[in-house]
Amino acid sequence: MYSEIPYRVALVVVIALTMSVTVYHRLQAAKSGETISRKEEGYAFAITLRFAGLCLWIATFGYLLFPDFFQWASVPLPDWVRWIGVVAGVFCSFLMYWTLSSLGKNLTDTVVTRKEATLVTVGPYRWVRHPFYVTAALLMFSVTVLTTNWLIGLTSLIVLVLLAIRTPMEEAMLIERFGNQYRDYMTKTGRFVPRLSR
Repeated sequence: MYSEIPYRVALVVVIALTMSVTVYHRLQAAKSGETISRKEEGYAFAITLRFAGLCLWIATFGYLLFPDFFQWASVPLPDWVRWIGVVAGVFCSFLMYWTLSSLGKNLTDTVVTRKEATLVTVGPYRWVRHPFYVTAALLMFSVTVLTTNWLIGLTSLIVLVLLAIRTPMEEAMLIERFGNQYRDYMTKTGRFVPRLSR
C-alpha cells in the first residue's frame, strides 16, 4: 500500500527547520520591548491576513496529522517531483536564515518600521526589496508540491495575494521613514524579482 509517511516526515523536517529560524529571529527582534502597532495596516486587513494564515496552518497540519482525511484534496504527482519539493523546502529554511539574519532586529509582522530601524540593503536585500515574501512564496510552493495537496496550495495563494496587496503600504511606510534613501534603493532593486539591469 502506498504510504505518505516519508513525505509527512519530510514535512516535519521542513517545518521544524523553518520555524526554528523564524521563531529565533522574531524573539531576537522582540527583545527591544517595542510595541508594534497594527493600526496603520488596518485591523480588518490584519485579521483577514492572519485568518488566511491560520487556514494555511490548519490545512498543513491536517495533511500531516490526518493524511487519509485530507486525501480528497490530493493531486497526483510523480514521486520525483514531490522530492524536489522536499529539497526546495529544506533550501528555503537556509534562505530564510539568510534573509532574517540580514534583516536583524528590524523584523516585524506588520507594515510599521521599528523606531531604531535601519535600511537593509545587504544579503538578499541587495537584489530584491522583499526577500522574506519571496522565500515564503517558495516555501509554500515547495510544501504544496511535497504534500500534493491543492488545499494547501489554495490557502498559500490567498496568503501570498494578501501580502502582495499589503506590500505597497509597507513601502510607503519605508519611504516615509527613509525618504530618498529608500527611493534610490527602489530604483536599483525589484520588489520581488531582481532587476535585469542595475
